[in-house]
Amino acid sequence: MPHKVKLLVVWLIVGFVIYAIVTSPDQAAGVLRGVWNVIAQGFASLGTFFSTLLA
Repeated sequence: MPHKVKLLVVWLIVGFVIYAIVTSPDQAAGVLRGVWNVIAQGFASLGTFFSTLLA
């Protein structure tokens, strides 16, 4: 039963993402750009941490 719920949630998220892209592509691109910046900054911060730790 939990597998079916998980599958339903995944399909709902995919459907919402497609709906958001179709109805407002500029805003969806802005959100994706923001998420990418957060991920990239996180990796840069981890790199700085380990560089400082090993220095």
